[in-house]
Amino acid sequence: MGLLDTILGRSKPVRPDLDQLFAVPSAALTLQAATGFVPTGLGSVCFAGVEGGTFARIQQDVRELLDADTAHGGIPVEFSRDSYGYTWLLARRPAEDTAALVNDLHAVNTLLQDGGFGPQLLCSLIAFRDDRDRPLALVYLYKRGTFYPFAPVPGSGEKRDNQLELQVRAALGDDLRVEKDLARWFPVWGAPGL
Repeated sequence: MGLLDTILGRSKPVRPDLDQLFAVPSAALTLQAATGFVPTGLGSVCFAGVEGGTFARIQQDVRELLDADTAHGGIPVEFSRDSYGYTWLLARRPAEDTAALVNDLHAVNTLLQDGGFGPQLLCSLIAFRDDRDRPLALVYLYKRGTFYPFAPVPGSGEKRDNQLELQVRAALGDDLRVEKDLARWFPVWGAPGL
């Protein structure tokens, strides 16, 4: 980045840091203590679909990697498409095994990134619920290397609980790299697992 970029306000894009995902298990403990939200064991990765043999092979590799334990009672991953044309991969683990879920999501992101499809990665999310059955997701923005909370209000169409999102941000500020720009806290309506 040069002097002209600094003067014109241009900044160097944040490099994705997938290892930030490994902070989620300890952040989940903080979240539970501060707000009562506990992991559901569901997590998903969202990416722009790409046509072609290479991408199809990577998608098959992801399926084989995450479905390896289905012979021993594991649940297979699910792929789906949303109304915007994005592809979602839904992974399931026991609710108490957030570390295994994070490992699965990290593996998916890494396989896509290493296969040259990093630019197609949008986000990953880990789902939570409280004792009132309110949903919450910690969303990891791949291109920013940051997290933000997303709290849809059940049964309200497309309405968010902004107060809860800000409460979660305050609770997790020391545990996760939280996205400072609230305009980047985009809603993920209907995200698998949420």
